[in-house]
Amino acid sequence: MYMEHNNMKITSKEFNAITGEETITERDETAAEAKSRLDFVKELASEQAQAQAKAAAKAALLKKLGITEAESELLLA
Repeated sequence: MYMEHNNMKITSKEFNAITGEETITERDETAAEAKSRLDFVKELASEQAQAQAKAAAKAALLKKLGITEAESELLLA
């Protein structure tokens, strides 16, 4: 399970092609960025759970039918 981190840091790097100077800055993420990140993590977890459920249902159906995945692909071709 994903744990919320209150002190997530955002690191950015800027490179000046003319001088070759590289500047790295670090800051705390904003509340909007934190909400966006947490929403994304929740959506990803939901999609992964759905994919796992679909794979389990497919495996159960193939077992019930007594065929392999390769055989099922031949039926659908």
